[in-house]
Amino acid sequence: MPPTQGTVLIDGTPVNGIDDRCAVAFQEPRLLPWQNIHKNVELGLPQGTPKAEAQERVERLLELVELADFAHLRPREVSGGMAQRTSLARALARRPGVLLLDEPFGALDALTRLKMQDLLLQVHEAHPTTVLLVTHDVDEALPLADRIVVLGRKPRETAASIAHVFTVPGDRPRNRSDEQLGRMRLTLLAGLGVDTHRH
Repeated sequence: MPPTQGTVLIDGTPVNGIDDRCAVAFQEPRLLPWQNIHKNVELGLPQGTPKAEAQERVERLLELVELADFAHLRPREVSGGMAQRTSLARALARRPGVLLLDEPFGALDALTRLKMQDLLLQVHEAHPTTVLLVTHDVDEALPLADRIVVLGRKPRETAASIAHVFTVPGDRPRNRSDEQLGRMRLTLLAGLGVDTHRH
């Protein structure tokens, strides 16, 4: 969709339509059920990637997301967390300038979600890129983000707009029980209209 105003730039160059410099991972892994894990990751490679380079890149990504031993399995043969790790590896296969993550851990159980958040930090350290993460979970945003943009909708407006922008202090990885993060959590929840005295 064309923007109503403003410009989106990657490395100073405008984004127009579908851009090969971007990759997306969704809340659902959206893997091809008839292909194995290796082939699903391979789908993310840019067209024309030489065969030897493609093989090496996929194998390296599978090791990074701890799926090298499961590469031969099909999506129905692995857990939800493993399928989501496959989806993340597929998105990273094109070495994107911008990685868009749309609630990628929302459908996972609490423990798997924490493991996936830690994995995302490891992946980002190994392959630094700009990550735009959409989440409804304040406790997910705080340990992962450098900046948190809170969207809100004003009365009689149809579209959401930026309500608040917060800069998260401290380098990653962050201690989830850090007092400063705890204070910021309360500020964020209050900004979202949550009664923090009840939580």
